[in-house]
Amino acid sequence: MLHDPNKVYVFDTTLRDGEQVPGCQLTTPEKIEIAKELEALGVDIIEAGFPISSPGDFQSVVELSKAVSQPIICALTRANKGDIDSAVAALQYAKRPRIHTGIGSSDMHIKHKFNSTREEILQRAVDAVKYAKQFVEDIEFYAEDAGRADINFLAQMVEAVIAAGATVVNIPDTNGYCLPDQYGQKIKFLKDNVQNIDQAIISVHCHNDLGLATANSIAGLQNGARQIEGTINGIGERAGNTSIEEVVMILKTHQNLGLNTNINTKNFYEISRMVSSQMRMPVQPNKAIVGSNAFAHSSGIHQDGFLKNRENYEIIRPEDVGFPDATIVLTARSGRHALKFHLERLGHNLSKDELANAYHHFLTIADRKLDINDEDLSLMMRELSSVAR
Repeated sequence: MLHDPNKVYVFDTTLRDGEQVPGCQLTTPEKIEIAKELEALGVDIIEAGFPISSPGDFQSVVELSKAVSQPIICALTRANKGDIDSAVAALQYAKRPRIHTGIGSSDMHIKHKFNSTREEILQRAVDAVKYAKQFVEDIEFYAEDAGRADINFLAQMVEAVIAAGATVVNIPDTNGYCLPDQYGQKIKFLKDNVQNIDQAIISVHCHNDLGLATANSIAGLQNGARQIEGTINGIGERAGNTSIEEVVMILKTHQNLGLNTNINTKNFYEISRMVSSQMRMPVQPNKAIVGSNAFAHSSGIHQDGFLKNRENYEIIRPEDVGFPDATIVLTARSGRHALKFHLERLGHNLSKDELANAYHHFLTIADRKLDINDEDLSLMMRELSSVAR
């Protein structure tokens, strides 16, 4: 396969894995609205759904295929003919269709989920890829629970499915179990030991059960993976999936990694708000990149440093992710510099002594009130000027 060795493909599964969150189901029109925003964001692949799972999911894949033209439209299946037939039918209008099929790869799944053997599972994996390949050229294979799989068996499985026609091999840390160095080594082992690995792209699909999804995805990319699967806001089953905005901004911030994406990062804030609102799932205020406090500075020492030079406390500019702007939040921990900044913004230019007096009054108010807004400051200045008169 010919592709840019430094290009990282972004595979968005907000509408499939992300939508599996209880209470966050979307209608087809809502999915289309998000899909169009994902297209504008620049994602390479949209996983539109799991067609066999319900008539609604089937219809969503059909309609999404019609609504967007740039990204690859991907449909999920298990490793059986019925699932694959359903995906083929659902993808009939897709300009660039992909079937994402797969099966468990860990002994835990082979024994306790499939009640099977390694040999049988390997055969089912190869048969599914070969069958899907008759209808669609672009086949992604997922080796479920690869995070806990025996590495030699995993390598054998990956080699067999690539030989059968898989164009992408997905190495999921399904239970969010791996540590970054373990996961990175797993990807490196496949890169070094699977003979035909150059014929497919390795994809990373990490879950956040231990809070390591982003770190594991980056470790995978550092060791040769070139597709990252995730969701907007990191939503997903249990503790969620890899957060796309985090991985993309890490690559943008650490340019020494030499990896790039097609993502228009200025769209992150807007799409984050849309997904949050439509899925009725609030974004935690301290969430990296898109949380409401991501660019808010409240400690006096931080505020002072930030006002002297933004780069003292900012490695990402708010405008790079479409964020309205960094905010200096006034609290009892704020210093004179932050107060002066806000008073000048409101048109009050104070001398050193006047600022010292105003700061004394400000602290009294800040101890009473959790955060101070413009109205509080204007009232304080009116009171101070009437005392002065």
